[in-house]
Amino acid sequence: MDSGVQAANRRVLGKLLWVVAGMFGFVFALVPLYDIFCQVTGLGGKTSATAAVIADVQVDEDRLVTVEFVANLNQDLPWKFRPEVVEMQVHPGKTYKTSYYAENLADHVITGHAVPSVAPGNAARHFKKTECFCFTEQRFESGESRDMPVYFMLDPKLPAHVQRVTLSYTFFDKDGA
Repeated sequence: MDSGVQAANRRVLGKLLWVVAGMFGFVFALVPLYDIFCQVTGLGGKTSATAAVIADVQVDEDRLVTVEFVANLNQDLPWKFRPEVVEMQVHPGKTYKTSYYAENLADHVITGHAVPSVAPGNAARHFKKTECFCFTEQRFESGESRDMPVYFMLDPKLPAHVQRVTLSYTFFDKDGA
């Protein structure tokens, strides 16, 4: 084969390898970029992992929004997990309390972590939690059960067309055991 053709083939191969490496790098960066995007925009149903500070909020007494509560367990986590109430009517701007019940049915200690999600996604940035069991890991001894409170408020800036908001938690086994 002509040395000019071989040199051209090597250049094309080098460029293709750079493209492949760039694609892997881009895919690797997508998850943190998506997390940042969701945090900034409130899209994707992700809520803040820290307590919200609520100050000088006007309660909208003329508006009621239904908040639905959902509980899920990841894979074969041997727990009972359910909301105290399935739904409640709330006034945006007013702080409310609800709780979730969890019980470890296993014969060993399990540390779990609850991941919240809000639907519709555009309501996530308006769902403010001031206290939540999702902010920390939850360690349960064998047979232990407890009620875990959630204090929350819907921001009065929640779009007027949103009349129902769902707060869903999925509990994961932190240790993956």
